[in-house]
Amino acid sequence: MAASLSSIPLLLTRLYLAPVMAQAGWQKLANFDSTVDWFGNPDYGLGLPLPFLLAGLAALSEFIGAAFLVLGLATRLTAIPLMITMVVAMITVHWQHGWPAIADAGSWLADGTLLTNESVMAAPEKLSAAKAILNEHGYIDWLTSSGNFVILNNGIEFAATYFVMLMVLFCFGGGRYVSVDYYLERYVNRQ
Repeated sequence: MAASLSSIPLLLTRLYLAPVMAQAGWQKLANFDSTVDWFGNPDYGLGLPLPFLLAGLAALSEFIGAAFLVLGLATRLTAIPLMITMVVAMITVHWQHGWPAIADAGSWLADGTLLTNESVMAAPEKLSAAKAILNEHGYIDWLTSSGNFVILNNGIEFAATYFVMLMVLFCFGGGRYVSVDYYLERYVNRQ
């Protein structure tokens, strides 16, 4: 029984990652010219070499990889370019902002307990100022009807989490009974 249930976490991991990757890939593809510009520009972007190639590889890996993850098709192979994309994102986009994705000044990952992140620690003051301006000049009730405002810190937290999830899929595959990989392997082994 435990062996058959062990595939459920792998299925859930694939189904969790698929829309995240599909959305990221779709955004890059839908805005491909500006994505290429951002990948290549050293002044306001990443300053990467071969921006057309790298943007294309990232976008297609994420978008097509999402479909493969849903199906559990070539799961281990699909995880490789997605892990590379997450590492590049962590190093080039998120590393300078520390760990937290959301600026929470109460986090021991920003308040000096373990790490110090001045940008995160300044977030409550900025958030308070934004709310005061909106209270006076805006429609704060309407603007916050879908949830509270937060300040994005853009740290490595999400990309690192996705990397770990992809590493699990790389090591264990798509899962028994719940992936195309499983049935392809059974078919090939019967031949």
